[in-house]
Amino acid sequence: MAGSIKNSLRLARAGLVLAQHGVRFVPAGMPVPLPLRLASALTAPIGWLAAPRLPREKRLSSALTSLGPSYIKLGQFLATRADVIGPELAGELSGLQDNLPPFSMAEARRAIEESLGGRVEDHFAEFGPPVAAASIAQVHRAAVIDANGQRREVAVKILRPGIERRFKRDLETFYFAASQIERWHAPSRRLKPVAVVDMLKSSTELEMDLRLEAAAISEMAENTANDHDFRVPQVDWQRTTRRVLTVEWIDGIKLSDHKAIAASDIDRKALGLTVMRSFLKHAMRDGFFHADMHQGNLFVDDRGRLVAVDFGIMGRLGTKERRFLAEILYGLITRDYRRAAAVHFWAGYVPSHYPVEVFAQALRAIGEPIHGRTASDISMADLLGQLFAYTEVFDMQTRPELILLQKTMVVVEGVARGLDPELNMWVAAEPVAKEWIESNLGAMGRLREAGEGASVIGNILADLPDLLTQGQQTALALADMTRDGLRLAPDTVRALAAEEARRNRWTRLALWIGAISLAALAIGQLSH
Repeated sequence: MAGSIKNSLRLARAGLVLAQHGVRFVPAGMPVPLPLRLASALTAPIGWLAAPRLPREKRLSSALTSLGPSYIKLGQFLATRADVIGPELAGELSGLQDNLPPFSMAEARRAIEESLGGRVEDHFAEFGPPVAAASIAQVHRAAVIDANGQRREVAVKILRPGIERRFKRDLETFYFAASQIERWHAPSRRLKPVAVVDMLKSSTELEMDLRLEAAAISEMAENTANDHDFRVPQVDWQRTTRRVLTVEWIDGIKLSDHKAIAASDIDRKALGLTVMRSFLKHAMRDGFFHADMHQGNLFVDDRGRLVAVDFGIMGRLGTKERRFLAEILYGLITRDYRRAAAVHFWAGYVPSHYPVEVFAQALRAIGEPIHGRTASDISMADLLGQLFAYTEVFDMQTRPELILLQKTMVVVEGVARGLDPELNMWVAAEPVAKEWIESNLGAMGRLREAGEGASVIGNILADLPDLLTQGQQTALALADMTRDGLRLAPDTVRALAAEEARRNRWTRLALWIGAISLAALAIGQLSH
């Protein structure tokens, strides 16, 4: 009960902040219940008094930034979910920047000394002011003296003080809101709002343990060891803990520095192709990809190699998801729409009661127009948007494991096109998808699957005696229950009845709290 009240008050505060920024969070045309319309009419003056001066398209981003780190992360996630919040709001959130004022040098030094022990000077020959600050951590430039007496430049990433506590509190509120949506709004259940919060929670937990980020860098370094056009910084494990990460300082041109790139002799077309193909190789070949590949996290070094930094958000794809991605790309590239449709059914993304041919017809409606257009007119982001438009028609369930892939693909496309506006997405994707299909679904892939299958069968046979014993015990227990009937002690029955009555009381109260919360969230929304 107390938790419901606290979460409702936090949601009410968020609603007030949105209203003060003049945000309309209810998509145009969406039916709104009468109580919310009345609440909006009564509280509309707050929105008028706020008199927001920002352009409408920047108000939502500004409101979420003022609400703090958790809401910035939530906004970045929702930017990928046009199917949930509508294309207009998704467009507004796409420009949400994860930039916040840095915390003090004194706090940074204290964090290092608490994490590494001793004094800062015991670990770093030089420790400079912050060069970048985001919602979860900030980065400092520093220098170390290695075992050979050589000076090395490093980047030191430090978590914000108290960030774990704040995220835990806000995630509790997000779960409360998502569970209420799933419980009381049946059409939203297929969008799995709780699963979206699950992914946000999982992602931020990984981001807040910098040892895991170091491990991600190490894993990607192994995966890309033979890639001549891509690399990652080296990790300084000696100076890395849960709250402090030290890696090699990257000297190169940031891809967001358009003037520097234009003034260099960098082959922009080749670099754009490298950006796109690197992402696709990591996703399909390795099943492990950098899920925050915006141009601020990408550099080009003096040898023309693409270098990625900031591995706080990573994505993983299993064999099933990798096959899905490769087959979809290859099916659309080669105009084999039935094959692309069939893999949706094989993966379980489309319910089996729909004919494959009908879904293939929908994919043809998406794919055919792009084959008659120039490369500069073909947008993978638009393609994904059209594909998602069919999710409701075919009762497709949202796949949480693909959310980061979808988000990253759109971002990577923007980065690649910024380097080469005429980049042909299909020319870039075809060899990667084709190679994956040939190596995994061809003769060698079948042999590998056979070997893995034999291993699985061997494990099952080894466990068979235990499984038979457990099955026998379960059968005997069920026989006893069938013969004697299932009985509950009177105390148990009374306790269950009391608990059910208590739950009903709190449920009714929670409904009122939820209605009040929704009214608060509607403040000023419908009047703008």
